[in-house]
Amino acid sequence: MSEYLQHAKSVVADYHRRLDETLASVPDQRSAAGDDIAAALASSITGDHLWRGMHPFYEQHGAHAVADVFWGPLRAAMAPLQRRVDVLLAGDNDADGGATTWVCSMGHFLGLFDSPWLDIPPTRRALPLRYVEFSRVDGDRIGESALFLDLIAVMRHAGHYPLPPTTGQPGVYLGPRTADGVLAEPQDPDESAATLELAWRMAGDLDEANRVAREQGSDRMPRDVLARCWHEDMLWIGPDGIGSSYTIDRYQQQHSYPFRFGLADKEFHGHVARIAEGCYAAWFGWANVTNRPRGGYLGLPSSGPAEMRVVDVYRREGDKLADNWVFIDLLHWLSQQGLRPLERMRRLVGIEEF
Repeated sequence: MSEYLQHAKSVVADYHRRLDETLASVPDQRSAAGDDIAAALASSITGDHLWRGMHPFYEQHGAHAVADVFWGPLRAAMAPLQRRVDVLLAGDNDADGGATTWVCSMGHFLGLFDSPWLDIPPTRRALPLRYVEFSRVDGDRIGESALFLDLIAVMRHAGHYPLPPTTGQPGVYLGPRTADGVLAEPQDPDESAATLELAWRMAGDLDEANRVAREQGSDRMPRDVLARCWHEDMLWIGPDGIGSSYTIDRYQQQHSYPFRFGLADKEFHGHVARIAEGCYAAWFGWANVTNRPRGGYLGLPSSGPAEMRVVDVYRREGDKLADNWVFIDLLHWLSQQGLRPLERMRRLVGIEEF
């Protein structure tokens, strides 16, 4: 199986190479049309490829749709684009009993934000666009993918941050402390299994705490529950809008308690992909969880149930987790509550039609 995981990573690396060559070019007219991008995608993906993107992109099918809706407009706004990868891992999907194989790539795209994107005004400065991408590899092609970005960070860079101040620190997007996240060589399967078991056990602790909270009417999670699976100097790297937290105590104060106190009726819905390789693990859902804002979380009022599409990427160090990179499709979550930050921004910058 390690040979197939290496093959899966080579398929994704080839896809990156072909796509990135087109993204690094600057279109003559900076047009949103991307026939060359569609051709690059078509050379790497299956004919019935399913692409999942964050709000406002959502699900697309086939190379031309993905190029027209996402990659073409992005390149038109930020060319030339380069990809900087911090983490790359592959694994058989624990969420479907190993029936599929997925590759996770995480890092940044770097571009010159010279033209509007989603009507976000350009800064004419270098923009690091944080991303994580999951790719399901079928033979020599990619049959399904999901791409998460930190769009609220782009709005913040452009001076249109749409939310009240964060509880964590925005802008802290560090790669692995050990600088070993790109797993080019085969990894010990026992190490991979240990990483996935630890991450899944940590998630189980959270589920148990949610159950106890419902029964006892308290959202307090004892510190020692977190310390079972996390290093004392853990780094939780959250999306803009929430921010990042360093150490168990600050994570508890700046993310765990606001999340637990501010959101009720949490219900887990499973993952599309859940993989591990070596000391790294990653998973995502569509959607992972639903919850009900009680009022106060992210400075927002109470609301009805809303779903969260979440990515977690973990690094294990020894017998505990040290790093956790988190992406949440917050714009989608907000849209279910009748809140549309992109539309509000368009009104503020004087764009009448949206």
